[in-house]
Amino acid sequence: MTRMFGHDIRSDLLALCLAEIAAVFLAAFLVAAMGIGPGAGLNPARAALIAAILAIGSALVAGASGLYQPEILSRLRRFLVGAGVAVLLLLIVAWLSLAIVARPGAAAPARMGELLLGCLLAIILTRLTFSLAWRWGLRRRRLIVLDGAALEGSSARNSPFEMALEVSGADHAAIREALRAQPVWAVVAQEPGALDAGLREACARAGVRILTPAEIHECRYNRIAVESLPADWLGKARGMRGGAMEAAARRACDILAALLLLALTLPLMAGAALAIRWEGPGPILYFQDRIGLRGRVFSICKFRSMVVAAEAAGAPRWATKQDPRVTRVGRFMRLTRIDELPQIFNVLRGDMSFVGPRPERPGFVAQLGAAIPHYNDRACVKPGITGWAQVNYPYGASVEDARMKLAYDLYYVQRRSLFLDLLIVIATVRVVMFQEGAR
Repeated sequence: MTRMFGHDIRSDLLALCLAEIAAVFLAAFLVAAMGIGPGAGLNPARAALIAAILAIGSALVAGASGLYQPEILSRLRRFLVGAGVAVLLLLIVAWLSLAIVARPGAAAPARMGELLLGCLLAIILTRLTFSLAWRWGLRRRRLIVLDGAALEGSSARNSPFEMALEVSGADHAAIREALRAQPVWAVVAQEPGALDAGLREACARAGVRILTPAEIHECRYNRIAVESLPADWLGKARGMRGGAMEAAARRACDILAALLLLALTLPLMAGAALAIRWEGPGPILYFQDRIGLRGRVFSICKFRSMVVAAEAAGAPRWATKQDPRVTRVGRFMRLTRIDELPQIFNVLRGDMSFVGPRPERPGFVAQLGAAIPHYNDRACVKPGITGWAQVNYPYGASVEDARMKLAYDLYYVQRRSLFLDLLIVIATVRVVMFQEGAR
């Protein structure tokens, strides 16, 4: 695992991303500078700029299509669908890069089809190389597990970890021999502080970390083992240490992103309003109390996707699959997340951030806060239109779902950064395009 801005990223997937960026840049530069067809290519500066746009664009497109998800490696159909979407998006990127950068009349040596073909060949060769490396077991991090520390999912096919040795913490000789015999990423112990000082020093010299099972769980799944959190964990959370500069930068990003999204989706929102009005009587917008930062109640704004008086009894209800309260237009809007777009105005007002935990209703917060430890800790940051839990776990409709989503929300609170926000925004494109977890 590689830590970037406080967030753990699988080293093999990060290496794949960087290798694809480099391969696409080289292929695009060669095609743009020298050309494949008749005619002269672009000058090196223009060719390098087109190659850079395509290289970065290919990484963003692959991320938005879900091609860097660990499970995608074992799901051929999902990979092919994602790859098809990525090709279409990359085609748009190639067209834009040529339209913006290439000089008039330069399309012949760097035709869009040739440019795209070169990029695709570079990506395919890179992926094949990494697939072979993964088959040889080069993707996994080896662990030494002391005293039977439980490791959830370490034997799974897509796990980044494998157990190199399971031994008693008192058997220092076996541990030192394992450290010398093979590359080891970490030693896993229930109580790292209780280990012998000489053993800790030997691990430090070898560049081997000593982690608890909860920390391994956090690295493996990018979520927190909520049951293992101490009462004072928030005071030590990295994501809570941001100063006034970071807060100002975050607010500026929220406003810019909200205004950009508003400009892009205004015709779509107008169409949604007309469709709701066409389907039948009732309000177009739906206002509902939600819990925001530090428990403050605010009114969230959404397009109405259910029948009027959907909760006539007054008690809040989770949406279920094929919920009869959802209208025909509402079902489409919920699948495509169009019903969430009016929350842009909540972001502009400052009630919400663009990225953050999902804001819940007061009734659900009271119920879940009593049933799940640390549930109210998620209110230490602003709620968001999208968030780490939303892009990693489907719609929650039970206490157990809320418990699992909390594990992702608290991971976000602990590791919060603008870099993680960017990853969430990219993943949101995938969630919307493939309708993941919608109800």
